[in-house]
Amino acid sequence: MPKSSTGAVQAEAKPKYVAENTSGLSRDAVAEVTKELRPLLADVFALYLKTKNFHWHMTGRHFRDYHLLLDEHAEQIFSMTDDIAERALKIGGTTLHSIGDIAKHQRLKDNNKEWSSPEDTMRELHSDNLELTRALRAAHDVCENYKDVATASLIETWIDQTERRTWFLAQIVSEA
Repeated sequence: MPKSSTGAVQAEAKPKYVAENTSGLSRDAVAEVTKELRPLLADVFALYLKTKNFHWHMTGRHFRDYHLLLDEHAEQIFSMTDDIAERALKIGGTTLHSIGDIAKHQRLKDNNKEWSSPEDTMRELHSDNLELTRALRAAHDVCENYKDVATASLIETWIDQTERRTWFLAQIVSEA
């Protein structure tokens, strides 16, 4: 550490990371869109982990089909995380930093049960994907309000993917 002229040790100034707003969006737009993206990212991480958990612990006569389906779903869900975080940073906002941060912002409920039946897991994932679709639509509305067409466009793709997962899960739930 540097010393002052009196020999006292001075604390080094910590660099402060400030993301550059490369989007041309107003400060209010960045704040509001980022405010939507943070819990959205937390929900996506929560849904990813829940989907993988159910994939790992799947049992029963449809094991192979459900195991493969949930792995496919998990990959698709996980691929959203980087895009969400990078979009928040690209517009000049911030994003999540830790597991604790995810827990603080997530709206989807965790499942900590030792075991759930295949029917219950599919029903829960169906419900969570419906809830994620609602959150995506709410975030889309905020983006449209601030004319953030790039984020809105990404969200439209995620809505389509989430609706497709919900549709597949609905078919399984309806036969249970």
